Amino acid sequence: MAWRSRLSYIGWRHLSIFSNPSPSNWTKVVSDAEKIVGYPTSFMSLRCLLSDELSNVAMHVRKLVGTKHPLLNTARGFVYDSRNNLQMRGLIVLLMSKAAGPCPSTSDPIHDSMVSGIYPSQRNLAEITELIHTAFLVHRGIVNLKEWTNSDGPLKDMQFGNKMAVLSGDFLLANACTGLAQLNDTKVVELISSAIGDVVQGIYHESSTSAEEGSLTVASWEDQTFLSHGALLAKSCQAAMKLARHGNEAQNLAFLYGKHLALGHKLNSDLQPFVKSGSEPAVFSLDSAPVVFHRQIVGPERWRHQLKQVQNMARQIDYTKLRGLIKTERGVSQALDLCSYHGNKALEAMKCFPSSEARSALENMACAVTKF
Repeated sequence: MAWRSRLSYIGWRHLSIFSNPSPSNWTKVVSDAEKIVGYPTSFMSLRCLLSDELSNVAMHVRKLVGTKHPLLNTARGFVYDSRNNLQMRGLIVLLMSKAAGPCPSTSDPIHDSMVSGIYPSQRNLAEITELIHTAFLVHRGIVNLKEWTNSDGPLKDMQFGNKMAVLSGDFLLANACTGLAQLNDTKVVELISSAIGDVVQGIYHESSTSAEEGSLTVASWEDQTFLSHGALLAKSCQAAMKLARHGNEAQNLAFLYGKHLALGHKLNSDLQPFVKSGSEPAVFSLDSAPVVFHRQIVGPERWRHQLKQVQNMARQIDYTKLRGLIKTERGVSQALDLCSYHGNKALEAMKCFPSSEARSALENMACAVTKF
């Protein structure tokens, strides 16, 4: 379905699905959901994080304290990040597992191993999902030394930080792959392996597209965002159904929920600088959803002219002025509509699951990504 027809579709669906009051604070929704699964997902990978190997890595990372290497900010986010909730993927896998429960058509001794409605293999999958996501977050912190300037800090600090980012990320991925093999399910291994490939492809596309030239369309933005932000969650939710031996329908619904929730969450994040008022000028990516919509509305020539208007002699962008230009068109409102569309689709995917606290928590998350 083309994006234009999606927007016309959500015009009449929005009020009917989101008319009931739901939590608007993402942090509260996640906190409430953690109580349902029994423990905070911040400690999802505790066994790995307490290993001797990673302890040695952490000792070396501490040498970066006082530098401007982005690996430090990533490490701080693992402890607690109330704004972005870095550990939400494992939590959603657990909630999906609990919401679906055991496969009703299968009488199998594995049902006896369930704890609080979740199989041990599903808990392991949730940990693996978090390890993979964390590994890519660490790898994203690698600095492009070709763009390094003296203001970024000493070159030797950036080089050392890059080495630690590569080492730490690879260590986490290796642990994830070991845990994946121990699940003894070739279909799940295939699913998560393909998700890793999707993330790599998505990150490559992100780094190869030129925001200033405006080569990214709305359709390609959705495809790219699914690869880099949605594929891991969607395929992990599907894999959780496979581990409980649910059929193709339940697996597909779980996949759709993960896909649409991830896209809605990314849209919500992209929209924050345009819908929140603050005293400080908000910096935003030129490939964020509202900007992509805006570029498609005004066309490439007018977009390049607008960029020149907001740049100084050093080609630095005045984001406050650029945000004002973008808000004069319908790019922001169209991104809001698309965010609501994906929230609607995530909610629809949950309708076939039995009513439960876990299902309600997943529905609350779908509602929360549409609130600003």
